[in-house]
Amino acid sequence: MAFNVRIWLWSTNAKSLEQVVAQIKDIAQKTGVPMRGPIPLPTKRLEVPIFRLPHGEGSKHWEHWEMRIHKRLIDIEADERVLKKLMRIQVPSDVYIEIKSGR
Repeated sequence: MAFNVRIWLWSTNAKSLEQVVAQIKDIAQKTGVPMRGPIPLPTKRLEVPIFRLPHGEGSKHWEHWEMRIHKRLIDIEADERVLKKLMRIQVPSDVYIEIKSGR
């Protein structure tokens, strides 16, 4: 019995995110299940301005720190054997995965 599985992936490191997406695509192709995606979602950009006081003479100085969160969405019609293979994927510590199923 096939389930519609929606996989959300997000990470601050785009290369490791693409490696996980490639593993999921490889599993879908080998098992022959239909797959839609990966759909790139808009990158979230978090910026933190920090005020630095001048040391000695000088003017005010602002430093800007930025973090980007890359997101992907994949839809798969999977059965139990495909879901077991998806659960065995080696995921780096900076990639987060959320799997939701619906019938």
